[in-house]
Amino acid sequence: MIRIDSVTKRYPDGTVAVDRLSLEIPDRSITVLVGPSGCGKTTTLRMINRMVEPSEGRILLDGADIREQPVNTLRRSMGYVIQNAGLFQHRTILDNIATVPRLLGWNRQRARARAAELMERVGLDSSLAKRYPYQLSGGQQQRVGVARALAADPPVLLMDEPFSAVDPVVRKGLQEELLRIQDELGKTIVFVTHDIDEAIKLGTMVAVLRTGGRLAQYAPPAELLTAPADDFVEDFLGTDRGIRRLSFFASSALELTTTPIVAVDSTAEQIATRGAGEAPYLLVTDLDGRPLGWGEPGELTAGRIDPGRLLPYGRPFEHGQESLRAALDGAVLSPTGWAVGVDGTGRVVGVVSQQTIGEAIRSAHAEGGDAGATAGTEAKVSG
Repeated sequence: MIRIDSVTKRYPDGTVAVDRLSLEIPDRSITVLVGPSGCGKTTTLRMINRMVEPSEGRILLDGADIREQPVNTLRRSMGYVIQNAGLFQHRTILDNIATVPRLLGWNRQRARARAAELMERVGLDSSLAKRYPYQLSGGQQQRVGVARALAADPPVLLMDEPFSAVDPVVRKGLQEELLRIQDELGKTIVFVTHDIDEAIKLGTMVAVLRTGGRLAQYAPPAELLTAPADDFVEDFLGTDRGIRRLSFFASSALELTTTPIVAVDSTAEQIATRGAGEAPYLLVTDLDGRPLGWGEPGELTAGRIDPGRLLPYGRPFEHGQESLRAALDGAVLSPTGWAVGVDGTGRVVGVVSQQTIGEAIRSAHAEGGDAGATAGTEAKVSG
């Protein structure tokens, strides 16, 4: 949908913010621009809606030069989300979201009905409709910003570091919400960030820019992690890119075992039988099958296991829905070195050792990039 063709932005003092940049931005996908400060990410984004005019080159939208249509018409056809949301403080949440539809001539009733619909879509409670931005948390304000950008149903959504001002927990939730909305609506999204983890999680394609606005590499996230184009890209990705790459391999291939699992009310015979396997510890679950912790077989009392005396079980991973990275993380966080696999309801479906996870990782690498292809979308959703 968007083609950036040899675009340069040069300012009167001679500073080159973007240097002969060419990109084909796929339709109905998330393309992430990432790089260090001064690499031209935001300038590139703003040239797409003509908040900044390029010095050279062309930007095409559906094959037509964006300079061929009035700038206000162009901007109203694109959603725009910025850091800290940029909301109108004197307007209610409902009226903030309804801003662009009202500018396009929608009557108030229709615009507010659309705003109410979008509040639900972005996960905002309807009780917030008559509040003002200062009465909302940072995460809620960012959701309002996304809803406002979607209000007129634009085909293109431009997002300039929209989640960088919120804490990590809220940021993760906003990222997952964006992926959910994108799965439903299929917009063409151009997303700017300086965070490579965010770029890998969200991007269908990732463009790594150098200082001075030159393109270093443009590739899907899995390819970026597997084959950095040069030392600059490799350094920018960081020393743990191998761990990040595991996000593109599904955990469904892991062989879980149920042998070292006992319920909190297990008998002495059950504890003895289960404790005879390869695992030095037993995972104890409650009566609904949810994990409570690990214990040594000899220290578990039949019929009345005390959860307070158990070792923590770390972070469980959802088997088949989360990636090998999540499974490895669970094993590393567990003091026993075993990860706990659960289903969508949090009930234990099995456990797996670091050794087995390591074998699965080696197998995945041996099979090459194709092994992670089907896990790519899932891994972006659930990590």
